[in-house]
Amino acid sequence: MNGRRYWTVLVAATALLAALCVVSASPADAAPKSRVVDRYVDDPRQSTLLVYSAAMDRTVAVTVLAPRDRSRPAPVLYLLNGAGGGEDSATWDARTTYKRYFADKDAYVVTPIGGAFSYYTDWQRDDPVLGRNKWQTFLTRELPPIIDDEFSTTGANAVAGISMAGTSVLNLAIAAPGLYRSVAAFSGCARTSDPVGQAYIRTVVEDRGGGNMVNMWGPLDGPGWRANDPYLNAEKLRGTKVYMTSGTGAPGTHEQLGDPGIKGNAFDLANQAIVGGGIEVAIDICTRQMVQRMRSLGLPVQVNLRPAGTHSWGYWQDDLYATWPELARDLR
Repeated sequence: MNGRRYWTVLVAATALLAALCVVSASPADAAPKSRVVDRYVDDPRQSTLLVYSAAMDRTVAVTVLAPRDRSRPAPVLYLLNGAGGGEDSATWDARTTYKRYFADKDAYVVTPIGGAFSYYTDWQRDDPVLGRNKWQTFLTRELPPIIDDEFSTTGANAVAGISMAGTSVLNLAIAAPGLYRSVAAFSGCARTSDPVGQAYIRTVVEDRGGGNMVNMWGPLDGPGWRANDPYLNAEKLRGTKVYMTSGTGAPGTHEQLGDPGIKGNAFDLANQAIVGGGIEVAIDICTRQMVQRMRSLGLPVQVNLRPAGTHSWGYWQDDLYATWPELARDLR
């Protein structure tokens, strides 16, 4: 081969190799990464991040309450809404005074807006109604490093949630050992693979959300449900502080017309007492079973089993405010 032809062949081969490298690398390189796409300052205490989730291929709004002292790093409390995912009027913001409560606390309080009826878990399949849900990936892998990059955090985290999210927070801690020092489940059912637990999940996912619960964790008697049952996987909570609360369903201090959550509305009072009371009866059973299970395994759990109280916001606000001093100590 003469010199001229040699160089021609070499250049052609090099060009082909480069093209093949570009083609093989481009899909991975071009794949969008989870990131902040926009930021808003809502008020002096709160900002909102619009976070793109690569796992779900959607943008999620995330509110962040700033600590009292912003001159030094602070820990993070991930605070989850209930079944509506913060997309309805039943939210920490709308139904409690949590902003006022945390105004003098040294912690970032991070709350995603989204995930209605999803159980904040990774669904096995996209749902025709509820779409693609990979919330466990978002909350444990995508969001925490973004929060740590955006704000001056200590790297110490806790997670708390109510109702639907009271189940989710236990599974999040099980799925990501070491991510959270503490987990607080307020009126959450820790049984998901038994018939009673699945009946409750059906009321959330299918009756209220219109989704198909089989798309979440697969066949109801399959391994997906057992893998996402905090009761069965309680051993994996070893090393994490766990706080749980529930009421008996009997009318309590917040079942009265003068309560801030009732505002003199007799219909709301009756609904809270009857419907909220019935739900909390089942939740109380789940909670007691989970506490017994953890104690049988020698796992520390701090529980507040109220002698009364329904499935409602007044009690969850009380639970958060009573539990926060313990969480704050864990986060030091």
